[in-house]
Amino acid sequence: MKKVICIVGPTGSGKTALSVKLAKSLGAEIINGDSVSIYKKLDIGSAKITPDEMDGVKHHLISHVALDEPYTVYNFQQDVRRLIDRIDRPFIVGGSGLYVKSSLYNYEFEQQDNIEFPNINEMIEVIRKTDPDVEIDLNNPRRIESAYRTIIHGQKRSDKIRKNEPLYDIYLIYLDLDRNILKKRLETRLDLMIEKGFIEETKSLINYDLNIIGYREIKEYLNGMTDLDTAKEKIITATMRFAKRQKTWFINQMKPKVYNALSPDLLDECLKDIKEFFGV
Repeated sequence: MKKVICIVGPTGSGKTALSVKLAKSLGAEIINGDSVSIYKKLDIGSAKITPDEMDGVKHHLISHVALDEPYTVYNFQQDVRRLIDRIDRPFIVGGSGLYVKSSLYNYEFEQQDNIEFPNINEMIEVIRKTDPDVEIDLNNPRRIESAYRTIIHGQKRSDKIRKNEPLYDIYLIYLDLDRNILKKRLETRLDLMIEKGFIEETKSLINYDLNIIGYREIKEYLNGMTDLDTAKEKIITATMRFAKRQKTWFINQMKPKVYNALSPDLLDECLKDIKEFFGV
């Protein structure tokens, strides 16, 4: 199986800097695993890596699609798998859990063609008759439509049991950080982002429907719905909540090796373990 390195962790944990240093040492290429950095124009607010920060390391799927271009987790999955096939030593770096896992494991997505859905009760009846073993939240219309779509295409959702089956030999690094330290880092970084023009960037995108942490709160400020200090507090609170969910998700779903993001020996520890993984 092809060997793949993943570096994940909360925003502000140091994934970017560590990944570049490791990639330079190992002759690797980096695939973006952040669902926001995929888009053009979302630069400051996504803390997107800059050309200078790349330090000569080849990066993929950064500013990959236009902001108004449809791009789903399925598109990402296909793009990443193609890249893994042709990169000698691929690194995936980012915190978007479903995006990362769907690319590396045997996730199957339903075809997203346009079909006419009957009413909810009719769909439930079809699902129960056709796929009685399926476990589904009958109070969630999107789940019902998804299961119904699968049946329309001649499959059963209950047969899709391989999403935890890896397609590659994966070494997953999770960078862990004390929450109090993380919060201080995020506050400092947000101030720096605002100095760099985060508010102006958001203003230039005001007509886009950006339900993204940071952009959403700054847009509220620009629309006069709140003051800047309140917007900043809301960004930090939302980011900390997201970081908590990220950690739970990665620990439970992908069983990473957890590293102390603040260890003075972090680079050497990771380099040693990755070299053993690659057998070099």
